[in-house]
Amino acid sequence: MVIPNQVSRLLKDKITLVKLPEGPDLALVGPVRLPVQLEEREITFNWYTWLRTESASFEVEDVLHILPFADLASYQQSSVLVYGDFANAEHTLIRMHSICHTGDIFGSKRCDCGYQLRRSMNMIVDNGSGALFYLANHEGRGIGLFSKSLAYLLQEEGYDTVEANHALGFPDDLRSYDEAIQVLQALRQKPVSLITNNPRKLQSLREKGLASDHHVSIWGDVSQHNTRYLATKIEKSGHIYNPLNETVQLG
Repeated sequence: MVIPNQVSRLLKDKITLVKLPEGPDLALVGPVRLPVQLEEREITFNWYTWLRTESASFEVEDVLHILPFADLASYQQSSVLVYGDFANAEHTLIRMHSICHTGDIFGSKRCDCGYQLRRSMNMIVDNGSGALFYLANHEGRGIGLFSKSLAYLLQEEGYDTVEANHALGFPDDLRSYDEAIQVLQALRQKPVSLITNNPRKLQSLREKGLASDHHVSIWGDVSQHNTRYLATKIEKSGHIYNPLNETVQLG
């Protein structure tokens, strides 16, 4: 199947090739107007998705040419919701949100991911500008959904979340933010404030070029089902316990 020329002409200006320091480029698609029901509010975001191309010499036409044959439904792609004048706003918020099938979709109480997803979107809207990156291949801090289900079974036998990952042969955290940072820098050049409880995440992003001096905490939805999980993140992963969700200044 070949995409017709008139279709290619309609889509060509909606695809931007983002250059990576090494390896193939990223094909960034958007913006797509996306109305979202956020509790009692209907909010329109600008939605972007991105895809790693097959080589650094790819052109937009090449991306469209391979589309029918790429079998993209067989693996995940990341995306970002952008609100307000993200490129130019003086103070803006971002959230690097790792995909969580159980928390984001099913509303699982074993983690706080679903709460953090919706709360971050509200915080961004209330701030007037921001972006929520929804990152593929981050399930279970990078071990995948199938392995995460095994880790959950180990947690039911007494392991904490870090111990369970180690028992399955995984390190604490396999997540990479490199592509998301490249997309962020293509959308905005000014500093940002990161919504997170994890200062190590912020530090890793800053080391890769993210300009930010502080982050905004996001605590909530604590229950009997996730108290040990949250305590482990504080004790073993260095998360800052900040129930008032205050802005934290980093030195």
